Amino acid sequence: MTQARLMDGTALARRTLEETAQRAADLTGRTGTAPCLATVLVGEDPASVTYVRMKQNRCRKAGIDSRHVALPASTTTEELVAAVGALSADPSVHGILLQHPVGDHIDERASFEAIAPEKDVDGVTFASFATMSFGLPGFVSCTPGGIMRLLDAYGVDPSGKRAVVVGRSAILGKPVGMLLLARDATVTYCHSRTADLSAAVREADIVVAAVGRPRLIRGQDVKPGAVVIDAGYNEGNVGDVDFDSAVERASLITPVPGGVGPMTIATLLEQTVDAAARQLGVSV
Repeated sequence: MTQARLMDGTALARRTLEETAQRAADLTGRTGTAPCLATVLVGEDPASVTYVRMKQNRCRKAGIDSRHVALPASTTTEELVAAVGALSADPSVHGILLQHPVGDHIDERASFEAIAPEKDVDGVTFASFATMSFGLPGFVSCTPGGIMRLLDAYGVDPSGKRAVVVGRSAILGKPVGMLLLARDATVTYCHSRTADLSAAVREADIVVAAVGRPRLIRGQDVKPGAVVIDAGYNEGNVGDVDFDSAVERASLITPVPGGVGPMTIATLLEQTVDAAARQLGVSV
């Protein structure tokens, strides 16, 4: 039996970051201003600290300035909104990333909405979701955007295909479904209350697993020849798809790690350069 071909997000992200670094250098040379991404972190969650540090390192390699705002875990919604609002009003900052989760006592949505739409390079605001949904210029949510780049890189045209999205989060499940719909896929959203999830998955030409439950999608439920995108990440480097069984039936599949994850950061930095170019009034 032929195994699925792996969709190498690490290699695609490397190429994307090389192109982004060239564009950042071009922008800096033409305007005298380097693109700047501000990261905001509430508290000291170890995973979040690691993610932010990784993004700062990637910024440095891509020629993008980074500014970090570290806030204590006791920060209130009002204080966080004020901090994000100050970055939105600062012309030297071109993109803003609010690392989530921010703490149960904070209104995360209100905090996201303090990000100016033109600086929402992580694609988390109402405005960004609307532009994604209506196919208008704007910023996509980074993981969904990275998924679409992977599909394109491997020659997967969603048009006319049945796509099943397992998960309905505001920054992954919902937006990736809208991006697939915009590419003429027939999209079904599934979630924790979906009756007979297996039956829905068996109909899918494209499966996007984004629910945060380890090995939820079993190989026996994957349609032979389907494209499987595993956007889950669980303890022990385990995705939402049972990789060992799914790889025997899919035509293309993303590994965990090394699939969707690298493309998320690459999309974030690419959109930061896009944001800087727009705000500085140049094309790169």
